[in-house]
Amino acid sequence: QILTRSALPQDTVLGRPGANVTLLCREREPPNGTVLWSGRRRALGGGNALLLGGLRPEDAGRYSCHLGGHTLRTVRLLVEEPPEPPHVSCSRRSHDKDVLCEWRPRASPAPGTRAVLWMKRRFTMENATEQRCHFYSAAQKFVCRVKVPPGTDDTKALVVSVCVSSRAGSAAAEDRIFTLNGILKPDPPLNVTVEAVERSPQRLCVRWSYPPSWDPRFYWLRFQVRYRPEPAPNFTQVDQVTRTWLDIRDAWRGMRHVVQVRAQEEFGHGAWSEWSREAVGTPWTEPRDVTEMGLYSSQFPAEDDPYGYGATLPPELFGDDTADDAGGAVLEAAVRSPTSPYALLVAGGSLLLAIILCFAIGMRYKQRARAQRGAKLEGGGQHPMVPLCPPGSPLSATPLLSPAAPPGPLHVTNLDYFLSGK
Repeated sequence: QILTRSALPQDTVLGRPGANVTLLCREREPPNGTVLWSGRRRALGGGNALLLGGLRPEDAGRYSCHLGGHTLRTVRLLVEEPPEPPHVSCSRRSHDKDVLCEWRPRASPAPGTRAVLWMKRRFTMENATEQRCHFYSAAQKFVCRVKVPPGTDDTKALVVSVCVSSRAGSAAAEDRIFTLNGILKPDPPLNVTVEAVERSPQRLCVRWSYPPSWDPRFYWLRFQVRYRPEPAPNFTQVDQVTRTWLDIRDAWRGMRHVVQVRAQEEFGHGAWSEWSREAVGTPWTEPRDVTEMGLYSSQFPAEDDPYGYGATLPPELFGDDTADDAGGAVLEAAVRSPTSPYALLVAGGSLLLAIILCFAIGMRYKQRARAQRGAKLEGGGQHPMVPLCPPGSPLSATPLLSPAAPPGPLHVTNLDYFLSGK
């Protein structure tokens, strides 16, 4: 279906910018007198036909011809360009929203311009749904809103046709073929915030929320996050984020970072949303870090990165950070805790007592060895006579040597035993 050019009212002439147009006062030139013209231009010629060359938009208006002080005719001149063929794009903000088709003309349309959209399912003989389009001067674009009937299959192909007409002519767009899933385009995420993580100079916590047009109770979104320190021109991008937060672990120390988030339907249907507004944040820093630390390159792993990746990963790959942080705090306290003087005193006393006991034991065994060696030397020249078979006693009843008495128990804690000469 094509819209035809709107019919021009009587005594109305249409001309395009830059063209020439001729205005007639009468079908036949009056026999007596000279016809004079008045209108938008100051210098106008005379005669029954008025030629206007090189039309400009400001030439539009009313022109009148006069004869003998009487007005014979008034002609309205329109200077307009015919509408250009529209380049239509359609989108849907969520599964339960209407379809929006829009385009931006290169110039503002002339008054009275009309735009109509038709939509129907492909390969069917059903009648198309007709929808009037509106031009919004603030946004300088045409917008057509098409309601989707309940129960419509999101995977079936639809055909969209658009036509624009004005008094200067008409133009039609090429037919667009798409599915409802294929034109999904969510609104950008909202409430993007960037917060520092306590005692973590290379971490930033980014949080955001779903756009109001998308209901997460029925359909989810996946997100992309990009960030950069303000001196750097390029962004680092993190994909496949399914939660509404991200823990950045390779931030530059002491530098302010710019963060943006965008969204797409969870299964990848349709297009990505526009990037959210920029949010900024700076990692946590100690007062001394400002003067002692320089720029930190994200190409090297962070010392507080337990995984050693040196880069920000999706949050579902990380475990509970609370235990890691607590363990790090305990380790740091153990390393930095000073040694107690009382502990040193107890250790020194114990060591001294052990040395004294070892010395006493050594002296005691040395004295005992000397005593035994002296006793042997005194009895070395005598050879007592031992009878081989004393009378009245069998040989096997009397042992040759009497058994030695067993030594008494050794008491380490009895100092008199070690210090006596016995």
